[in-house]
Amino acid sequence: MYHFLKQIRSALLVFLTHHLALPFLKIVRKPKPFPYSMQQLSAMPQGSLGFALQQFLVQRNLQLLPYYAKHDIKHILLQYDTTDEGEVCLQTFMLGNGHVSFPVIATVLYGFITMPEYWRQFRIAYRSGKQASDLSTWDWFAIVPQPTEHLQHLIFNK
Repeated sequence: MYHFLKQIRSALLVFLTHHLALPFLKIVRKPKPFPYSMQQLSAMPQGSLGFALQQFLVQRNLQLLPYYAKHDIKHILLQYDTTDEGEVCLQTFMLGNGHVSFPVIATVLYGFITMPEYWRQFRIAYRSGKQASDLSTWDWFAIVPQPTEHLQHLIFNK
């Protein structure tokens, strides 16, 4: 029964984020499309964020979505996987970092309501976001060619 409930919870999270929130935000925010192709990312030096993004997408059999690449970059830099737990931890980190938006609040609330087994990890992610450098001014597309480790050092070692 528990396994079945986890499957429903996961499917609901995917539906809410990918089929409701993403299309809605694309209309409301009018974001700039990601300026790189998979081919351009794969040609970047190993160790760069761009190369890591290409590898991240290939390993998970995901497509490069031009309006969602910033989210995937955060997965890489903050080291949260694309699991249900990882998705909520990522948004909990962002909340702790001062990013208050509908998707962040909705995902965090959804996680706290439906995933009590991960509350400890969410609390750790929130605290990590509070202690990290402020990410609100980062130009997420300009950092793509930079070394991933250097960017992570900037985030976590202020």
